[in-house]
Amino acid sequence: MDEERIRTELRQRLAALEEEDVASAGARAVVELDQSSTGRLSRMDAMQHQAMAQAQQRRRAGERLRLKAALARLEEGEYGYCTDCGEEIAAGRLAADPAIARCADCTRGV
Repeated sequence: MDEERIRTELRQRLAALEEEDVASAGARAVVELDQSSTGRLSRMDAMQHQAMAQAQQRRRAGERLRLKAALARLEEGEYGYCTDCGEEIAAGRLAADPAIARCADCTRGV
């Protein structure tokens, strides 16, 4: 396992999430009530876009936690081992998602 490559990939993913947060800050802002320039339907549409942007931000926050936890496991020498049972996680699973924390059996509840 190339720990430095994995560490770099995890950090790049974290940086991309930060960029997305900055880029979507305006979309998450409070929708102001201004009946003179925005009709009721336009405001409802803006509120729906705001709610979607907020949901995406929450998803990014969860992904950020997963990535930071994977980096911590790398530092502790626990990376690549299931956080539930301690067995080694299959290389294919780690290749598909370097932040994965559980083996296939524990994920399925076996």
